[in-house]
Amino acid sequence: MPVFDVHTMLEGLYTLNGFLLFELAAALAGILGGLSLILALVGVFGVISFTVSQRTNEIGIRMAMGAAQSSILRMILRQGVWIISGGVAAGVVLALAISRLVGNFISGVSPYDPLTYVSVTAILGIVALLACYFPARRATRVDPMIALRYE
Repeated sequence: MPVFDVHTMLEGLYTLNGFLLFELAAALAGILGGLSLILALVGVFGVISFTVSQRTNEIGIRMAMGAAQSSILRMILRQGVWIISGGVAAGVVLALAISRLVGNFISGVSPYDPLTYVSVTAILGIVALLACYFPARRATRVDPMIALRYE
C-alpha cells in the first residue's frame, strides 16, 4: 500500500490535531494573566490615590503637628495592606472554590497546589504594595499650608 503525505513527528505535533491548540491556549492564558495583573495594579493605585487625595487635609494637619514623613508613609501603606489582604483572601477562597470545577482541565499541576497559591499571592502582594507606595510617597510631600487651604 503506497504511503502519502508523510510528515515528521514535529510537523505532526504542530498542526491543529497536535499540540498547537494547547500552546495557543497556554499563551493566551499567560497574556490574560499579565493583563489582569496590570489591571489589578491600576485598580489598587487608583483606589489608594483617591483616598490620599481625599485625606490631603488630614495629612496636612498631621504634618503641621509634627508627624514625620515616615509615619505618613506607614499610615498610607497600612491602609493599602488592609485593602490588599482583603482582596487576596477573597481571591484565594474563590480560587479554591473554582479549582474544583477546572481541576480536570489542568494537567501536571494539582488544583490545590500550595506552591502555586503561595507564589501567586506573593506576586500579587508585591505588585499591589508597589502600587500603594507611589501614592504614599506623594502623600509625604504634601505641604501643610497648601493642604490646610485645600478646602
